[in-house]
Amino acid sequence: MPHPTPRWTRPVALAAAAFGALTLFSGSMVLFGPRAAQDAAGNVVPFVVIFNTAAGVAYLAGAVALWRNHPAAKPIALAIGVATLVVLAGFAVTALTGAPVELRTALALPFRAAFWLVIAWGLGNQTHAA
Repeated sequence: MPHPTPRWTRPVALAAAAFGALTLFSGSMVLFGPRAAQDAAGNVVPFVVIFNTAAGVAYLAGAVALWRNHPAAKPIALAIGVATLVVLAGFAVTALTGAPVELRTALALPFRAAFWLVIAWGLGNQTHAA
C-alpha cells in the first residue's frame, strides 16, 4: 500500500519549481543575455554557469516529481545534490588556483546541494504513489 504524500512535499515542490525557474532564467541571461547581464554576474566560472543553467531544468523536473509524489523524486533530488557537490569541488579547485570567482557562487553551491540532499533524505525509503 503506498504511503500518503508527506505534507511538506507540496510547499517544497513549489519552492523547488520557483528556484528552478529563477536558476534557468538567470543562467540563461549570463550565457545568452545582453552584455549588461553578463557584466552584472561578475567573475563567473563558465562550467558552473553552464551546470547551473542545465540544473534549472532538473530542478523543474524534480519539483514536478516531488509534487506528484512520483518514485523518481528521490533519485532526481539525490542526483541533483550529488552533481552539485561535484561542481562545488571543481569550483573549489578553480578558486584555490587563484582564479577570480564570486563569493555568492561559493555560498550558493553548498546551499543548492544541501537543499536537494535534504529533500532526498526527507523522502527516505518510502514507497510513493505514481
